[in-house]
Amino acid sequence: MRVGTVKEIKNHEYRVGLTPESVRELVTHDHEVWVESGAGLGIGADDAAYAAAGATIKPDATTVFDGCEMIVKVKEPQAGERAMLREGQILYTYLHLAPDPEQTADLVKSGVTAIAYETVTGPGNTLPLLKPMSQVAGRMYRACCPARCW
Repeated sequence: MRVGTVKEIKNHEYRVGLTPESVRELVTHDHEVWVESGAGLGIGADDAAYAAAGATIKPDATTVFDGCEMIVKVKEPQAGERAMLREGQILYTYLHLAPDPEQTADLVKSGVTAIAYETVTGPGNTLPLLKPMSQVAGRMYRACCPARCW
């Protein structure tokens, strides 16, 4: 499978869907990985780090969306990204659909198979992908809350 990741375009989002380490793991299991140039800069991973892990660096998000069977992101796809999704493609990201009926409608219209991190369940109906993000958010809040209201 060809898996791709792109720069997050949501304001103040610097994370990336795949790290060089996750690229290496995918490539080891015979997947091809495409990374948009500059996608990892927010986490300190340049194109050379991705290339060394086995990724093919692509010039823009359109190329990645057009050429990949699966797109891995962090945040919900923005309107321009949703317009690039297609039937038969897999999207793996946080979606937060409840407050966003426009996103929901666009995803349904595209025919993409969308897998939301926040809905993946583990043993005992746990949310193994949501828990670490909640822990990080909690630590960040406690660190910056001036009133220390926690």
